[in-house]
Amino acid sequence: MQTSDPTFPLFPILSFLGFALSVIPLPWHFQAWNSGTCAFMLWVGCFCLILFIDSLIWADNAINSIPVWCDITSQIIAGAGVGIPASTLCISRRLYRLTSTRTVSITRDDKRRAIYEDVAIAVGLPILVLLLHMIVQGHRFDIIEEYGCSPTTYNTLPAYFLYYMWPVLIGLVSFVYSSLTLRTFYIRRLQFTQIVSANSTISPSRYLRLMLLALIDIMCTIPVGIYIIFIGLDGVPLAPWISWNDTHFDFNRVVLIPSAVWRSNTSNYTAVQINRWLPIVCAFIFFALFGFAEEAMKNYRRAFWFFAMPLGFRPSSEGRSKNGKGSMLAGYVFSFLIVPLHI
Repeated sequence: MQTSDPTFPLFPILSFLGFALSVIPLPWHFQAWNSGTCAFMLWVGCFCLILFIDSLIWADNAINSIPVWCDITSQIIAGAGVGIPASTLCISRRLYRLTSTRTVSITRDDKRRAIYEDVAIAVGLPILVLLLHMIVQGHRFDIIEEYGCSPTTYNTLPAYFLYYMWPVLIGLVSFVYSSLTLRTFYIRRLQFTQIVSANSTISPSRYLRLMLLALIDIMCTIPVGIYIIFIGLDGVPLAPWISWNDTHFDFNRVVLIPSAVWRSNTSNYTAVQINRWLPIVCAFIFFALFGFAEEAMKNYRRAFWFFAMPLGFRPSSEGRSKNGKGSMLAGYVFSFLIVPLHI
């Protein structure tokens, strides 16, 4: 395989790592009813997995070899562009509610209602936008060499209101929630520990990590969304909206774009690289915030011994004790270095 991509095979490796790092913390966040965080992991993980597969299939070509795959994944990619900021909005809303709540206790019905709302935002809103996107979807999909399947949007004025504006709009709403959260947190900082401690699904450290994730995502979502709108208007003629039939004329065609074509245009090159690398950056940032937390390390140890114990390894008595994190970790390392003898 000969490809002109200077990042190959680094990009497929990092995209697969992005997928793995996104889904590793999923089980314990799911158990903790963190629906917004779970939605964020699923959207980012799916995007990274698609990037990994596409970067291998179309590393050195732009051939429409798997059209059904592109039909599905191009819609997932289009949905992820809204689903990721929508998931961040769910996180921002939850943090604001926790900070501004007047009641210490949170009932099971409250948690269930919050999950329904998060699903409506993180899943329902992207589906709605995908339905609206069909109005301005000019043809089936594009295949970009080194990138893979890509959704397509007819560059007409309604497209900016039906599709392109949503990440920016959602980012602005999240920014408002985050600003209100910081303001309320400052005003009620003395009650913060009591309020968060009453919620068994979130600790103060996890709260702060979620806040940091939301702020980082907002700082990326709004500028990137505005830049995408700028690219669409910069040097590309804005086609008039005539009718549904005109927009969807010859809809089944697939545009094949060699790497030499999109790399020769600065705007296209920047847009492709943003679409390639941003999901991976999101995955690594998420894992940096949550992959080394106390609950994560606890689950890593549990998973390690689940596979190690059938092979004869055992945690030492010191490792099983609760005398402290240092002695526990030392016990695990020590018992791992002692190879069992089978006589």
